[in-house]
Amino acid sequence: MKYIDTSTFDFPEIIENDFLYVDKTAYIWNLVHPKKGEFFLSRPRRFGKSLLVSTLKAIFQGRRELFNGLAIEKMDYDWKTYPVIHLDFADSGVDNLKELDEQIASMLEDAADENHVKLRGMDVVVQFRNLISDLAGRKRSHVVVLVDEYDKPILSNVDNPKVPAILKKLKRFYSVIKKKEGAIRFAFITGVSKFAHVSIFSDLNNLTDITLKTDFAEMLGFTEVEIREFFADRIPMAAKANNCTEEELMKTLLKWYDGYRFSKEETHVCNPVSLSSFFTNNYEFSNYWDSTGMPSFLLNLARKQEYDYERALTRFYSESIFSAYELDRLDITGLLWQTGYLTIKEVRSDDDGTQYRLDFPDKEVQATFTEKVIEFLAGVARGDDASSFARELRAAIRHDDLGGFMKLFQSFLACVSYDMRLPYEKYYQTIFFVVFKLLGASIEAESRTNEGRIDAYIRTAKAVYIFEFKLNKTSRKAVGQIIDRHYYEKFQGRGVPIRMVGVNFNSKKGRIDTWEEITLAE
Repeated sequence: MKYIDTSTFDFPEIIENDFLYVDKTAYIWNLVHPKKGEFFLSRPRRFGKSLLVSTLKAIFQGRRELFNGLAIEKMDYDWKTYPVIHLDFADSGVDNLKELDEQIASMLEDAADENHVKLRGMDVVVQFRNLISDLAGRKRSHVVVLVDEYDKPILSNVDNPKVPAILKKLKRFYSVIKKKEGAIRFAFITGVSKFAHVSIFSDLNNLTDITLKTDFAEMLGFTEVEIREFFADRIPMAAKANNCTEEELMKTLLKWYDGYRFSKEETHVCNPVSLSSFFTNNYEFSNYWDSTGMPSFLLNLARKQEYDYERALTRFYSESIFSAYELDRLDITGLLWQTGYLTIKEVRSDDDGTQYRLDFPDKEVQATFTEKVIEFLAGVARGDDASSFARELRAAIRHDDLGGFMKLFQSFLACVSYDMRLPYEKYYQTIFFVVFKLLGASIEAESRTNEGRIDAYIRTAKAVYIFEFKLNKTSRKAVGQIIDRHYYEKFQGRGVPIRMVGVNFNSKKGRIDTWEEITLAE
């Protein structure tokens, strides 16, 4: 049984230490076998981009011995050695131009040393250009350029007033790849986001964007077939540890970690770090994806723009939602897609072209998202984390304790600071939407169902709860709407009582003013 290492992203180290490697080299061959290629690939964090870049580096260094038994070894490839310039921004923590210059200079120096040449020039842009020229000339070979997490210095400084200087320098630096393309055999650039006129994509228009190409949709992440093949020796033990059959285990695994889709076609992959973490943590289903958390600037931006999370998950978007965008006009839905909180869930085509509906990829990401929004709203005032809050809410509703449920919800609203509140009905609808999504991890809880008529419902083994929310009105009017519009009819005949709950918010106090319920006995 091969050892699984979730923290190693260096291909030679994985192979030389006989760690488990899920073979993706058949996809990689499609990139490298043409005589020339320049590509861009966007994927969320912790999805294997760095390992892919490391694998490409080993291929272009001609290290064929590392690929014994892998798919690419059996394919038509010349294994010619090229000088490689590998620039890795993954650990970039710079927040000003001076630090950025120092980091790039250090990476260029390492690349020069590795290829046994000296850097020329005082500025990193000039050094980069000269390095490509010198390697192509002295080595009498075209050069390979690999850039990992190109956008990390940008994403780390979205709300930094010094970001314009950083953007200007990066734009000049990356433009070298376009200007020196005659000396480049292969270029590959990865990142989370695709920026337009602030970074590489205004000048570097020669890149082929493979982010949504079907041929590469499964190049990163694990498919169900790959899980069954490469983790076959662990699946029986995992099933035993979870007291279930192997097929039941697979079903639960896919519910927790599968659901990312990167093409128009029906392709699904699991987050590789999360899936591997499950097998190395005593086969425990848990949230392994959330290591760095949701960017605070994204939550602040969503609040300022009164972002409608719920509508974002029900509407269809044109393909422009995946395209490059401007830093001064950030699209929240696009950011959620590119950072991995949303993925393609449905595709439809009509006279207006192809359209996409986005949603949470899986149970793990949905839990991460909702917990981060809850913690953002309530801060640390609750005294515990959002997952504890969710457990308490679930326990109350499972035990048919509506009073306890509403008391917990009231206590949560009391923790939301005054400057976070907004006097709009959409604000309170968003709070309930997020909370119901948090509950939805293990209870059938939905918001805005039945073509937008019912605000929310929860169905448990003991009852169905139908909620209607009002702002600065009365709970009586809210529960009356449930009755007058017959919202309860779709739940009749289920064999459990239907509890119709009207809730009224007071925007001045930022709390639930009154609530009441009427029960229809089954």
